[in-house]
Amino acid sequence: MRITRLLLAAAVFHAVPMTANAAPQCGNNGAGFAAWVSEFKQEAAANGVSRSVLDRAFANVVYNKPTIAADRGQKSFKLSFDAFMQKRGGQTIISRGKGVKRANAALFASIERKYGVPAGPLIAIWGMETGFGSYMGNQHTMSAVSTLAYDCRRSDYFTDQLYAALQLVGEGFLSPQARGAAHGEIGQTQFLPRNVVRFGADGDGDGRVDMVGSRADALASTANFLRGHGWQPGAGYQPGQPNFSAIAGWNAATVYQQAIAYIGQQIDGG
Repeated sequence: MRITRLLLAAAVFHAVPMTANAAPQCGNNGAGFAAWVSEFKQEAAANGVSRSVLDRAFANVVYNKPTIAADRGQKSFKLSFDAFMQKRGGQTIISRGKGVKRANAALFASIERKYGVPAGPLIAIWGMETGFGSYMGNQHTMSAVSTLAYDCRRSDYFTDQLYAALQLVGEGFLSPQARGAAHGEIGQTQFLPRNVVRFGADGDGDGRVDMVGSRADALASTANFLRGHGWQPGAGYQPGQPNFSAIAGWNAATVYQQAIAYIGQQIDGG
């Protein structure tokens, strides 16, 4: 996915307002998914999404069972801190992360100058989400987001994500065939579509935002996300310190937040 800096700066992305008609009926299994897609496409067209975009975006969309399994199976977030660190390879992220910081010192210095976010928490998120870009997921992005918009558990939230994905498809920023993580996250630090729209940043200065192919773009975008969630340059990010709440904006699970803060601190020098 590539987003030109000019278009990203010029475009104003907002959630598409819903029509006054009743929303398509959500469901808890795949039985009603095809009907929901048909109804949603009618609603989206009434809200101004072009038929050509809808046809391209939904051409290969199916009810995605792996997405539902992942959504129902997030048991690691209920683990203790020590168990979570062990399960998610926290010490490996720390060890590799220190080398990553040294190897990319100029990039992280540039990001910190611009956004006020040091290397540690960015590297922690990068390592935790995709193993430093080594695995970004193999699920069909449009199917994943559509499935969660249809699913009753968080339908409103993911309906907004689906509208954002359609905006990205419509502008040519997201391929309808793109693949990523099970919840529709995109790129090396796993941005949901709405966050790509809001916080995507050109970290390598090539005039594009490429969350998949450019580590600089992915890390700059992550720093921009944290800044957009209240990050204060120079303030601490451990529990109880001002910037811990910005990490909380990234993931609602307390144990995840604690892990990112701890890993980041170890990488940044203890």
